[in-house]
Amino acid sequence: MSDEVNPFESLQEQIDDAAAYLEYSTDVLERLKHPERVLETSLSVEMDDGSVEVFRAFRSQFNGDRGPYKGGIRYHPQVSRDEVKALSGWMVYKCAAVNIPYGGGKGGIKFDPREYSDSEVERITRSFAKELRPIIGENKDIPAPDVNTGQREMNWIKDTYETLENTTEPGVITGKAPESGGSAGRVEATGRSVMLTTREAFEYLGKDVENATVAVQGYGNAGSVAAKLIDDLGANVVAVSDSSGAVYNPDGFDARAAKAHKTETGSLAGFEGATEELSNEALLTMDVNLLIPAALENAIDETVATDVQADIIVEAANGPLTPRADDVLSERDVVVFPDILANAGGVTVSYFEWVQNRQRFYWDESRVNDELERIITTAFRDLVDTYERTDAPNFRTAMYVVAIERVVDAAEEGGIWP
Repeated sequence: MSDEVNPFESLQEQIDDAAAYLEYSTDVLERLKHPERVLETSLSVEMDDGSVEVFRAFRSQFNGDRGPYKGGIRYHPQVSRDEVKALSGWMVYKCAAVNIPYGGGKGGIKFDPREYSDSEVERITRSFAKELRPIIGENKDIPAPDVNTGQREMNWIKDTYETLENTTEPGVITGKAPESGGSAGRVEATGRSVMLTTREAFEYLGKDVENATVAVQGYGNAGSVAAKLIDDLGANVVAVSDSSGAVYNPDGFDARAAKAHKTETGSLAGFEGATEELSNEALLTMDVNLLIPAALENAIDETVATDVQADIIVEAANGPLTPRADDVLSERDVVVFPDILANAGGVTVSYFEWVQNRQRFYWDESRVNDELERIITTAFRDLVDTYERTDAPNFRTAMYVVAIERVVDAAEEGGIWP
């Protein structure tokens, strides 16, 4: 991964690339390249031993033209102001790409939760929730899980907010446990949209997904769910990786068994279904039909892209390719289906959760999955229609054309005030 690529600059470059296929003035487009506001705060939190640590935390609200801000909160040592700005921008265009009524937000705390006790992580989370309290709400900004966060952290944020506000407002946050107002199908939603995008992509390209070889970089929630669901389509998962490295079997292995091993042991190392252990970079450059980058941004830079042998890339992570990598892959005819479509299942089912919270009427999982499939397949058709209509150089640019048009239309309908 390149340490030199600024994800916020990558976002702005992707917008510029799409602008070449749009007839908007520079000032209209410039407004779409910067967040409306960013909260930057220091959290002073007491540790179990009585000492106090200070943690940097951020929340970026990028654009609210299409609805309240929406986006996850991640816990990771690499969290930075520019990273959350980029991620909040990607959320704007992700929501617009699948045509759900949200803007974009993103947040994070700069720390590794694995180095802290559960009680310390809870205090850190609740401290951040207290700082977020004035700027979040079901009509303002609705956070959700992201890297190293899940139902537990969302439940803590909900409880902190409702306690301080002396109210009941489950729609203030999504990705909660079902008992706290969460939606059925939310945990698997991101991986499911990756599978749906893969299925539609193979059909559109005239390729058979059955027996296709698949490599997945990053075997957390999104990567592991995508792997098992694509396995269910008849594809052959031959390699997966996590931070400890990659495991490989040319004959394929059970994606569910690999996840069970990781859950039990904490890593993929030693997985009995594999015949060989590899580096992460070796996985990224394997000769497979489908590569799914499902870890962090900038996983594939220009150097790695020159060695990528996959025929198709479907992005489960946010921003896993640098702009230069995109250029290289386009020149080499490697087909890339972008994150703002492929991993939009998470925010889409978060939208369903928000709707259910507001109505106090909950859906079963089959309805959630059916509605998600409808939205993702419709967005895929919008993507290919625009790709063919505009002669865009790749599917990412075409998806941004769709999304930017929708955001600009909403902005123009609302007007500029004051």
